[in-house]
Amino acid sequence: MTDFQIPFRGAHNPSSTDAGTTPGSFANAADIGGPRTFSSPDTPGMPQPSDKTAWDFMPDDWTFSDGRWFAPDGFKPVTQLDHARLGIVTPAMKRVAEREKHLTPEQVRGEVAAGRMIIPANLVHLGYELDPMCIGRAGLTKINANMGASPVSSGTDEEVEKLKWAERWGADTVMDLSTGGDLDATREAILRNARVPIGTVPIYSMIIGRSIEDLTIDVILETLRHQAEQGVDYFTIHAGVARAHLPFIRQRLIGIVSRGGSLLAKWMLHHGQENPMYTHFEAICNVMREYDVSFSLGDGLRPGGLADATDAAQLGELDRLAELTERAWKKGCQVMVEGPGHVPLDQIEYNMKLQRRLCHGAPFYVLGPLVTDVFPGYDHITSAIGATSAGFHGAAMLCYVTPKEHLGLPKKDDVKQGCIAYKIAAHAADVALGIPGARDWDDDLTRARAALNWDKHFELAFDTDTARALHDEDLDVDTDFCAMCGHDWCSVRISKEIVEFESGKAEGFERERVVKSPALTPEQQEVLRSRGNLAPEDIHRLAGKTREAVSGSSKASCHSDIVRDEGEAFRVQSEKLLVLRRKGKQGARPR
Repeated sequence: MTDFQIPFRGAHNPSSTDAGTTPGSFANAADIGGPRTFSSPDTPGMPQPSDKTAWDFMPDDWTFSDGRWFAPDGFKPVTQLDHARLGIVTPAMKRVAEREKHLTPEQVRGEVAAGRMIIPANLVHLGYELDPMCIGRAGLTKINANMGASPVSSGTDEEVEKLKWAERWGADTVMDLSTGGDLDATREAILRNARVPIGTVPIYSMIIGRSIEDLTIDVILETLRHQAEQGVDYFTIHAGVARAHLPFIRQRLIGIVSRGGSLLAKWMLHHGQENPMYTHFEAICNVMREYDVSFSLGDGLRPGGLADATDAAQLGELDRLAELTERAWKKGCQVMVEGPGHVPLDQIEYNMKLQRRLCHGAPFYVLGPLVTDVFPGYDHITSAIGATSAGFHGAAMLCYVTPKEHLGLPKKDDVKQGCIAYKIAAHAADVALGIPGARDWDDDLTRARAALNWDKHFELAFDTDTARALHDEDLDVDTDFCAMCGHDWCSVRISKEIVEFESGKAEGFERERVVKSPALTPEQQEVLRSRGNLAPEDIHRLAGKTREAVSGSSKASCHSDIVRDEGEAFRVQSEKLLVLRRKGKQGARPR
């Protein structure tokens, strides 16, 4: 045994049953109701949490007496923040607690009141199909999927289809970033069909039919009100971009990469005035509060490459976003803050913890961040690496990046790939933080894997179809080994057979001795077609196979628990793999 001391800091074991032999999470002890909630240990020199919360930025006409706050006579609570401040647990808060099983309704209310959690739930959208959820570091890490029609690609029907696809693959919220087509009809259709909160960047609609130089406060407020009336749950408002920040952009390698940020920079330079979103921020708050539209304070000066990360422009804007957070809280509005998109791995913790301090724990919503710039076409991977770190160090929601990032508008499969990459990042962060129960799903899949229970294994997999298809690509029966090691070399089978080991013997995960290998579904067939390793006739055979079609009898002949002679099992397995591989090469697509 090692003499090194395991660095426990009091975090929960992310397994509800302390399963397995791991010592558990090395994160900080949970601090629900405090400034750290679920948090990573601080590297020396990191900014410490703020000692302020939304309670320190109350409306001027509220009074404090006998240990509690009182609203003025005639006040009617509208937003989730209003209700939370008055001690009221709303139906939305109760629903959030049902979904966040480690939190009680009262804890949810407390986090909302402190400003560390938001429930983006427009009053109009609540009347449709919206299922309330939360964004905050006391809850599970959330992911957002972006979509939207452009002037050259997609349309309303396709965007609704992508919405449903994103919901299927785990998006917790969706942003409609349409800049082309019928923006109003697309937004309406999305809201009518969405079970998840929908966000927009309203400035895109504000400049349809006019130049940015013609933008006025009347246009701004009219557009915000219209989208609020439609049911949009949160707005990205780029009010943090200031005239004073623009000189810091001059030496950047890639300037301003935010559409909203660049548009407002152009407006300020043309008019010689301050950002109208900043100047008229209270009027914007008034409109948003009427419908309980949450703020997503936009990072218009986020870095677009590693060379511009954590620079004066980005941090100057963050400082102003902190001011705007306080102003929004005073108006009774819910707030989250958006964060940078390209950040070297070594700077991510600092960025997360600086925002936590400056913005007093308001939820941080980050794009990626990408940790390298040289893998276009694979930026869902480069960014998911950064997103995992961001989630562990404090980000509450991760905005997905797809393989089409920097290259074009994402298609249906790009949405799936982006969602899956970010579900991996979010889930990994939750396990590392020691959120109670976060690892239970992993533990169940491990039990199924140890038992060589393939049906259970695939049932528990996040993407059942892909897991099943990849397995059957090499070995089209569910036996007690896989094609990676084969029978004799299968360490999992050997561990299961050792009587002294618990491995593979968990109750409820036992594998039947004779297992019917099911036919491939259309989705699983498409996975194999896209890979191009099998001939069409092989895929057709897998699509129509039954246990008898595989073996020609009532027992699949390469199951080593049916073929008692291990040599015979090995021989049958080898022959089947050889046939599949030969046919795969013959039917492979030309390269």
